[in-house]
Amino acid sequence: MSNPQSDSDVQRGIARPPRVISIANQKGGVGKTTTAINLATALSANGESVLLVDLDPQGNASTGLGIPRTDRATGSYRLLADGVSLAAATRPSFVPNLALVPAEPDLAGAEIEMVDLPRREFRLFDALAPIRQQPGLYSFILIDCPPSLGLLTLNALVASDAVLVPLQCEFFALEGITQLIRTIDMVKRALNPGLALQGIVLTMFDRRNNLSELVAADARGFFGAQVYDTIIPRNIRISEAPSHGKPVLLYDFRSAGAQAYVQLAGEFLRRERALAGASSSSDYPPTESAA
Repeated sequence: MSNPQSDSDVQRGIARPPRVISIANQKGGVGKTTTAINLATALSANGESVLLVDLDPQGNASTGLGIPRTDRATGSYRLLADGVSLAAATRPSFVPNLALVPAEPDLAGAEIEMVDLPRREFRLFDALAPIRQQPGLYSFILIDCPPSLGLLTLNALVASDAVLVPLQCEFFALEGITQLIRTIDMVKRALNPGLALQGIVLTMFDRRNNLSELVAADARGFFGAQVYDTIIPRNIRISEAPSHGKPVLLYDFRSAGAQAYVQLAGEFLRRERALAGASSSSDYPPTESAA
């Protein structure tokens, strides 16, 4: 499957800058990191070159890709706090076409340390700037955000073109997403006018539970086409995979969870190709003047 560029762009040999997508929800336990790991893996399996930035101090995305905590000397903390280059903070993963910026243990204190730093909301935007100048290096940069709306998540939103929101099919889920949507609107008005809602992914769906059906119906009624058709089910293989340091696609490809993420990647790419065909390159990242 080709990169999400319009046919005319491909014919003219034009490579777009990478699309930067934050995967965010201020509520924990909604499948955010699981979606980041497995969507990145599925996109890579489709031939897309992907960079996954682990911006969650828990470091679960790094663990889920088999990188132990003792092997994360340079990563997202030093990228933001110390200004090391993105190249120095990036490492290949065992998944072809998928690179990772891991989360060091020191990332837990980054929000406090960054308060007095210059351009504190733009640290990640500035770190990604060199890649913006190298179209074709990555098709997508996915950012796994922490389950909060603090300075780390704000950095991710300022650096992103769009936000993908995993929405757990359980009570209070829609109420929790309202705060995130308000934050996205605030960032769009004040810091990143190009930021958009890429879509909402329903996760942890249990067909045996009427509540899951009700939450899904409410989400589609409120957000309409912004909700993905693909639904991620509750699946034991998805839960088991991180303990083996693998995405579920590599742990058990035939499982319902793995197949759901394969379908999600396909729908994600269709949406991105449609957007690329309808937009000019000027729609992409915020300019320096936005600072």
